[in-house]
Amino acid sequence: MIDLRSDTVTQPDQAMRAAMLSAPLGDDVYGDDPTVNRLEETMAVMTGKAAALFLASGTQSNLCALLSHCQRGDEYIAGQDAHTYKYEAGGGAVLGGIQPQPLAFNSAGEIPLLDIERAIKPDDFHFAKTRLLCLENTVGGQAVSQDYMREATNLARRFGIACHLDGARLFNAAEKLHLDIKELSQPFDSISICLSKGLGSPAGSVLVGDYELIAQARRWRKMLGGGMRQAGILAAAGLYALEHNVLTIADDHAKANHLGASLEGSPGFELAKPVDTNMVFLKLSAEEIAELAPFLLEKGIKVSTNRLVVHRDISTADLERVIQAFKQFSARSKKAN
Repeated sequence: MIDLRSDTVTQPDQAMRAAMLSAPLGDDVYGDDPTVNRLEETMAVMTGKAAALFLASGTQSNLCALLSHCQRGDEYIAGQDAHTYKYEAGGGAVLGGIQPQPLAFNSAGEIPLLDIERAIKPDDFHFAKTRLLCLENTVGGQAVSQDYMREATNLARRFGIACHLDGARLFNAAEKLHLDIKELSQPFDSISICLSKGLGSPAGSVLVGDYELIAQARRWRKMLGGGMRQAGILAAAGLYALEHNVLTIADDHAKANHLGASLEGSPGFELAKPVDTNMVFLKLSAEEIAELAPFLLEKGIKVSTNRLVVHRDISTADLERVIQAFKQFSARSKKAN
């Protein structure tokens, strides 16, 4: 089965499984798991931050960041379609009493600076206190420029606002922008980086920041039920991914570009936007997807929306199967009409 629904569907390869099997373990809640400790130290150095915390998921990592930066009655600014606002079940509001202030992304995946400035509340007891700016990279498969990130975080700091980056696919952004992770992390007080998307680990994200913030996040992680015991089994997969799988992200991007160019050349298909990293977006209505998805499933291909996500488990041969299946669907639709 060729699964294009997301890069979260990757399976650990045999070398990663071997690393997991041989990892030295301890009780991470006591701070005794050497593999978790090594992963956290590695990510802190890689991002140029003082400390790091291994968490079960990106949702938990972002939530711990929100809870560590903000108090009840505070507010955070985020994109209207950002994960921290739209796709994480409202955890900040439900569990932290933190008010979200969503703002629309522009076509570059940016929240316009003027919109951010206008949304920052004055120091008045009528309003929630604006404490945090949450940005994201990548946004909808699009790498956001570092110039914008610096401008936006500089704006926030003029108002005394901290800055968090949801960097779930930050390694994809780094590859596209030809920048290292440390430079992309530098403008932010905290960054959440996912290990289970393009990097191919079975689970886990890492939150990085200064010592005080990570100490607070560690307390929140425990409260949220995220204190895993012999978590080095999962941390070993993350370490293996950092050492080996970062190098394959460029291949994912190249394959996505090939898929996008091939599908755009097929009758009846059009790209919704240029391919930037590992995602291909097609101009398809919900009705068209409802017709296309079962046809592709019969060919052994899974899709769920107009987004096709290329990842390390998709081979060149798989891509050719996908392209041929789309061509067959086009021919069938043309014949039906």
